[in-house]
Order: sequence, then C-alpha cells, then structure tokens
Amino acid sequence: MNKLVVEGGVPLSGEITVQGAKNAVLPILAASIMSGESCVIHNCPWLRDVEKTGIILERLGCNLKRGTGEIYVDASDINKCRIDERLMREMRSSIIFLGAILSVCGRAEVGLPGGCPIGLRPVDLHLKALRQMGVLIEEQHGYLRCECGRLKGANIHLDFPSVGATENVMLAAVKAEGTTIITNAAREPEITDLARFLNKMGAKVNGAGSSMIVIDGVEKLHGTEYSVMPDRIVAQTYMIGALMTGGELLLNGVECAHMQAGLSALTEMGGRIKCEKNKAYIKSTGHINSVHIIKTMPYPGFPTDAQSPFMALAAIADGTSVFVENIFENRFRHVDELVRMGADIKVEGRSAVVRGVKKLYGANVEAYELRGGAALILAAMAADGRTEISGIEFIDRGYENIEGNLSRCGVRIRRIRV
Repeated sequence: MNKLVVEGGVPLSGEITVQGAKNAVLPILAASIMSGESCVIHNCPWLRDVEKTGIILERLGCNLKRGTGEIYVDASDINKCRIDERLMREMRSSIIFLGAILSVCGRAEVGLPGGCPIGLRPVDLHLKALRQMGVLIEEQHGYLRCECGRLKGANIHLDFPSVGATENVMLAAVKAEGTTIITNAAREPEITDLARFLNKMGAKVNGAGSSMIVIDGVEKLHGTEYSVMPDRIVAQTYMIGALMTGGELLLNGVECAHMQAGLSALTEMGGRIKCEKNKAYIKSTGHINSVHIIKTMPYPGFPTDAQSPFMALAAIADGTSVFVENIFENRFRHVDELVRMGADIKVEGRSAVVRGVKKLYGANVEAYELRGGAALILAAMAADGRTEISGIEFIDRGYENIEGNLSRCGVRIRRIRV
C-alpha cells in the first residue's frame, strides 16, 4: 500500500503540461474495438483506469502496445464478447463497452459497473436506449446478457443528459441500420472528442456538443490515429493549488473554453488568470475570497468533478461559501477528512456550508474517491505541517504522476510504500 506525504506551506509555482483527459480517453479506447483494424491514441495518460481498460481490451481479443504518451490498439482479432464482473466492478465507466461490443458482436455479456463510491450511477438510461435500438436485455446474477441482430437506428430521448448513456448510444449507433437521433444529449467536451474520433474512423456523427446528436449508421469503420483532448479537471486542480498556496502557474496543453465555469469561480475567488491558445496562466493575489454559491450541473454548468477541489479552496477563503451537489448524492466523502485538517464545513443533504478558516493543519487522512483525494492533496499543500494521505489508488485513477508534477513546481510531496 502506498501513501502520499506532503509537507505544506510551499507555493506551487512553475510550469505543468496537462495530461490527456481520463473521461475522454476511456470511451475512445472502447470505441477502438469497432474499427476492426489498428488505432493509435496519442496524448493517452497512463492511469489506473486506462490500465484496467487495457486489460478489458486484451480480454476481448485486442493486441495492445504502450508507447510514450500513446497506446496502440489492434482490434483485428476480436474473439470475445464478455467482460467479467470483477473487471467491470473496478471501473464505473466500463459500461460504455456495452454499445461497442454489441456493434461488433451482436451480443454482449457484461457485469454491472463499479468504481468510486460517489453515489448511484444507474444504467437504466443506457438499457432503455439500447432496447429502443432492438437489443434484448436480461439482467441476471450481476450480469447483463444482451442479444441483437444488426442494431437499428432510433429516436432516443434521454430523461437526463447522462454522459455515459450518450456515449453508449453513440457507440451503438455508428454501425446501426438507419439514423439515430439523441435528444437531451450530454454536451460535455468529452462527448465532442468521442464524436471526432468516431468520425475519423469513418462514422457519421453530427451535432456533438449540442443537445441533439444525429448519427447516420455506416456499414464499416476503419483504423485511425487520434490525439485525446486535455483534461479540464486536472487543469483546474493544479490552478486551485497555485491559488491556495500563493503561487503562480503556467499550464500547457489546455483548452480554456472547456473550463469557463471553473475559471469564473477562480477569478471570483481571487485568481488572476490569462488564457492564450493552449495555455493558461494563474497567479495568486495573496488573498482568497469566498464564492457565494457553487451548484454542480451538467455541462456547460459547474462540473461535479471539480466540486471537491474547489471546496478545499473555499476552506481557507475569507468568508462563507455554499456548495450544492446536484449530480451525485454521495460526493461529500472528503468533508470529514478536510474537517480533520481544521476546515469548518457543515453538510446537510446535498448542500455544504464552508466557513473559511485562517489555517489548515497537517493530519493523517484518507481518500475515498478520486476527486476527493485530489482535494486532500490541495489542502495538504496549503496546510501547516505534514499530511499523510492514504487511499491514493483512487487518485491514481485520474491523475498521472501527480506527485512528480507538483514536486517539479516546488511542492514537498513524495510517495512512500507502507
């Protein structure tokens, strides 16, 4: 078991190149099996979730090769249509393989997904949509057993703009017979990235990034090369770190247009921010303001993945901030650990009231999920004294070499084996 040890009180200052987006690369890797050929995915971060996705691809019959910053997927010998329950339970986003496997095999057997314990992520929207496309689905003993001939295009309205459901329908629809129209589709940049990748493989996807996506089915896809978009949540995490520690930071390889809600909050809280093409610069003014209210919403609203890092920032702000979590019902698991470090946070239902304190103090804390773990690192960077963070396997799911990036910018952080 590993821990991160952080000695607080040092500004985060320097330059970081932001990794490729976890939430974009996973559906892109799932989609690669539909090419029937070889794909090269550039700007691919090496994360626990990418590693698990690679295992799933190999179990399905793909040949994989890892390069420096890229992954090669040869899908010419797909020979299995089943993902066992153990692998599915290790990663919440694994359900996106369902649409891709059905497109390739006409059948699929997958376990129900797991991952970070941040709340329910029901698959009913996925299954309702796939049934509309002609899939017969049986739920039995923790598995979904699905059968279909060639998938059929359909008019699909999502009751909630779910990212995962939108991705699954897109994957199922690109080789379906006829046209599929998704209304109330998720609008996240990662959806647009998946659409671009699919279109480079020969798909006909239009409207991604809007609430209506139109997909004209094609007979065949082909291999391609593609570079994954930058990770907007990782970028905001590092920017928060600079503001919390009184530093200044230049981020390379970012897309500021993807982060408008977060950049607005950072500016309100005292950050001086400049954006240029593929770059973002933030400098602390030496004072952190509270933010009136942050409500997580589907894109382009405030992202749920950024809620806990921003709460760490609010914990040392001047004044009171309110957070309302509208996406996941169990996304305040980091609160008790921040309180252990001296934060003043009260939670009631889906709302948290954060009264800023003058100082946080080092403590032994535990990460219970990915973004909450990042929030603890941020708090530790700003705290007086030494913090030991366990449960860092969750952090490794979404942050590539976070201790290396931070230490190169002055933060006293190291990984230890215990």
